Amino acid sequence: MKKKAGLLFLAVVMIIAIVGFSETITLTLWTAPNPNQNLFWKTLLPQWAKTHPNIKIKQSQIPAARSSEEAILTAIASNRQPDICTNIFSGFAAELVSAGQLVPLDSFSGFKALIKTRDMQDVIKSWKLKGHYYVMPIYDNPILVWWRKSMLEKAGFTKPPRTYSELYALSKKITIPHKRYAFKVFGGQSWWDRWWDFMTLYYAASEGKPYIDVKRNKAVFDNEYGKDVASFVYTMFKKHYTTVAFGQHPFFKGAVAGAIKGPWSIPSAKSQFPKVLKDVIIAPPLVPDNYPTDKPVYTFADAKGMIIFKSCKHKDAAWEFMKWVFSNPEHDLLWLKLTQEPPTREDLLTNPLFANYLKTHPLLAQYAKYVKYTVPPALSPKTIDIQQSLTNNFMEPLMYLTVTPQEAVKNAVKAIDSLLSQ
Repeated sequence: MKKKAGLLFLAVVMIIAIVGFSETITLTLWTAPNPNQNLFWKTLLPQWAKTHPNIKIKQSQIPAARSSEEAILTAIASNRQPDICTNIFSGFAAELVSAGQLVPLDSFSGFKALIKTRDMQDVIKSWKLKGHYYVMPIYDNPILVWWRKSMLEKAGFTKPPRTYSELYALSKKITIPHKRYAFKVFGGQSWWDRWWDFMTLYYAASEGKPYIDVKRNKAVFDNEYGKDVASFVYTMFKKHYTTVAFGQHPFFKGAVAGAIKGPWSIPSAKSQFPKVLKDVIIAPPLVPDNYPTDKPVYTFADAKGMIIFKSCKHKDAAWEFMKWVFSNPEHDLLWLKLTQEPPTREDLLTNPLFANYLKTHPLLAQYAKYVKYTVPPALSPKTIDIQQSLTNNFMEPLMYLTVTPQEAVKNAVKAIDSLLSQ
């Protein structure tokens, strides 16, 4: 009788081990307010439900607000945060870590194995914060430059300009004040728009070097790279080779020959401007004249990932879900197909699973090629303040020619150092 009871107990233990959890639990998952990404999760989650009936995932999009960051902070303040959340960029992750909100993912068993399985050993390094990894990157959107081939050819250019001087030469030929320009320099007024101008240009000029030293809590772009970028922005506005307000869809309407864009522009252009899309050449960001021709050009990474909140009552179950999502390359292929955004992997051009798909999507393949040359924003909890300061003390003064390039760099570094010391 005792033997039978022992066998029964062992059987129950084995069943629990297989299922993973002895009772049904529910985890809340918030995902980006993006229709294509939402479709991905709606497609993927039924597969999870079939194999993990004891761990239910209740998925919804991040509540509407001026930004996802604002919505998440509001939820935390009222203790309504989810268990798992996506759409977290590096700077916001640093803010959440500083507030003691996140679980270090490398504290779970199998973290290193998962990083190796997903082939992201190098690219994950830029997400390390205070000796730990708190975010599992989902996608990595390199920011590159789109050029109108026909406009280049009409100006006598057989390929896109690579350096600042080459762009000046193109601008001289193509510019018609208030009507047509060669390049859109200014990203916009919002704090995140510095991703599309200062940071993209700085990473390109510096081979991906940091603009903020997060260990010393100091701005470090008072160097040749920061001055090169400042001189470039200043020159473009002083010579009237660019402007601030272009109106809607300037690239697609021929008001500008080149503009900084991410891979999400491909599907939208395909539906709205299919003829123009056939005229597109994609190239890396512009670099200073002395940038070596044999070196790769780095760029800003519009990269976001998944986190687990410390308030989650079933952290092991949340980690089990995260491992399941990222351990199967088929999931990344589904992501690539549905969102047209490169998953954070280093084998996109070598793994046949992805390479075969990218062969038939050449524009997207250009983005995939640059994933390994991308750098996310500085992992600083004051990212928003830093980038607002870059608007006020760097981009706008240069645009309106109220300071010299050297003064812009000096003033911006001083202002950012001041806010970082607070």
